[in-house]
Amino acid sequence: MVTDQTVIQKARELADLLASTPEVARFKEAETKVNESERVQTLIKRIKYLQKEAVNCKHYGKTEALAKVELKIDKAMDELDSIPVVQAFQETQVEVNDLLQYVTVTLANSVTDRIIESTDGDVLAGKTGSGMEAEKSRGGCGY
Repeated sequence: MVTDQTVIQKARELADLLASTPEVARFKEAETKVNESERVQTLIKRIKYLQKEAVNCKHYGKTEALAKVELKIDKAMDELDSIPVVQAFQETQVEVNDLLQYVTVTLANSVTDRIIESTDGDVLAGKTGSGMEAEKSRGGCGY
């Protein structure tokens, strides 16, 4: 019998595999470049400062000042997003996220298929054996 601990151990092994993929290697490289870029770090600090300023403006009901600060934030964000190392970092984030999503969907679908198969169900219909039996006993109209 398989225990929860066995499954968790296998999940950790899968995590180790995923961490050694080219997608994750590119992500780590891109992150390093972002962290080492003085221009990027300066812009991030500026954006954080402006965001705090925006919170204060909002708290004190200073709508005109808030609008000006929000424009400054948008401009700084646009500048940040235009930097090639930031773009590369964002692209690698998407790649890693896509890989994780694909693995998650594959796991979920595989477990579902195994359950259906183990109950002599119909994988293509997505019905377990007991679900198919219940359908037969109700008749063809779903009642």
